[in-house]
Amino acid sequence: MYILAIAGGSGSGKTTFTKKLIDKLPSSEITMLSMDSYYLPNQPQENFTESGKANFDHPDAFDWELLFEHLFMLKNGETIESPIYDFEESKRVQNKSINLYPTKVLVFEGIFALYDKRIREMADVKCFLNVDADIRFIRRLHRDIQERGRSLDSVISQYYETVRPMYQKYLDPQKQYADVIVGEETDNAAGIISSKLKEVIHTTFNTTENLKESVSEQSIQQ
Repeated sequence: MYILAIAGGSGSGKTTFTKKLIDKLPSSEITMLSMDSYYLPNQPQENFTESGKANFDHPDAFDWELLFEHLFMLKNGETIESPIYDFEESKRVQNKSINLYPTKVLVFEGIFALYDKRIREMADVKCFLNVDADIRFIRRLHRDIQERGRSLDSVISQYYETVRPMYQKYLDPQKQYADVIVGEETDNAAGIISSKLKEVIHTTFNTTENLKESVSEQSIQQ
């Protein structure tokens, strides 16, 4: 299995970019795994903010062991039962999961997709979406209000309490590990990367180094 890891801050467009890639490829040959599915059922109390809110932008907010287990299973050709996370209730859905099957290509996306060395070593190509903070905030604001039932005040409060400081401390440094850095406009990058992924699907995994050379010599910024 060929793994493309996509990291970036909340609101940077990771899911949208991933869908652009998937739409250009045979659906039977590519799988998407979202890190959002692996939030812990209960957040660590030691990471709560002074106002008593959970910090969902800290590395310890995630169930890393289950995530590693599932990534290794997919890499080894096994089917996994990915958890489902309810963002309106801020908890994992009990007794429900999604079956994900191994395919030639796996796109793994999440805010900490490049954070852990074990994942970086598994990934064939590592991508970081580098988008200005104001754009990420506006996107997050619209998403959380429209899709996740949040209030304006809660989104703003969470941004200043955890999202912004955690991005600066943990997320932005992931850029140093990226083979590819993509700017706000992702159409060009999606076209370049998807064309190379087609080579992976239709030929052999010897194209891995060719893909890195094609898209990693310079950042894809528009």
